[in-house]
Amino acid sequence: MARTKMGVSIRTELVDELDSLVDECSDLGASRSEIVEAILTAYFQNDEDQIKQTRELIIRNRKRSNS
Repeated sequence: MARTKMGVSIRTELVDELDSLVDECSDLGASRSEIVEAILTAYFQNDEDQIKQTRELIIRNRKRSNS
């Protein structure tokens, strides 16, 4: 399976939560990248409407940022 590297910019709070997941998965030796990929895999395998859910999350995050 081919891999593509990409850079993303995320809020500090999310980085802290991601690092907590890395710590919780230390027995697996999981990296940030592996955990992000696992989260994305679970998200895209979810039966819900990803487009609708993504749009709602973007709107909610923007409202939070503007508050």
